[in-house]
Amino acid sequence: MKGYTRLPFASQVAALAIRPERFDPDFQNKDFMFWTRVFHFEVRYKSIDALLQDLSIKNILELSSGFSFRGLDKIINHDVHFIDTDLSAIIEEKKEMLNELLTGIPKPKGKLELLPLNALDEKAFISVVDRFAPGPVAIINEGLLLYLNEEEKRKLCRIIHSILKERGGYWITADIYLKPPANIPAFKMTDDLQPLLDQHKVNENIFESMEVAAAFFESEGFMIDQEAEPVYSQLDSYNYLIASASPEILKGMGKFPKIHATWRLKAV
Repeated sequence: MKGYTRLPFASQVAALAIRPERFDPDFQNKDFMFWTRVFHFEVRYKSIDALLQDLSIKNILELSSGFSFRGLDKIINHDVHFIDTDLSAIIEEKKEMLNELLTGIPKPKGKLELLPLNALDEKAFISVVDRFAPGPVAIINEGLLLYLNEEEKRKLCRIIHSILKERGGYWITADIYLKPPANIPAFKMTDDLQPLLDQHKVNENIFESMEVAAAFFESEGFMIDQEAEPVYSQLDSYNYLIASASPEILKGMGKFPKIHATWRLKAV
């Protein structure tokens, strides 16, 4: 799905992931749910970039990055130390992809490391952070908290809070999700991704409201420094989303409740 956007390296990674088959995106697809997913992934990715861009922090740690190559994109033009982490199997596969993506790219200005990390392993987490030079760190993630239950989320909060209190910096999380209203047809997730979400009990792990989410992070010693405000019409997938929507959905779009946010958090 990300290969349908111009997110950095997304189409190249999609092609590498399905070899020897050819990645041939169908932009004539009129499946509204498909484009809803694509649109959401693009919003989520770019919302993190928006909250990163006005920070002068050179130490950036991404948790549970999946097959995103945000780190490679950042180091090409910026003198930053970017550590990209996920579980070991994913990191090993990403390293193979990285070798191919680096072909033809000019010498980067920054430094990129791909390292295995279970974000709930405090000792390993601190060991990874210690690879940075002294100074503040920006910790970023998308698509992690919705797979963690409350106890696991609180453990992650405590680890990150301790690091930010010691070093300074911010936590940018695109994982502020609310339970979607079941009475709105557009939010009934029936696509192929739904079984994965059901398996991991995602609907049980997301927040009841923005107020509940804010109170949760406040209880763990964080304050909301800033919320991303994406301009939807500027996204690659926006026109495809609109084109795939029925008249009924188009009429009700402005009435859809907010069910996602990206926050930049600061330890207090």
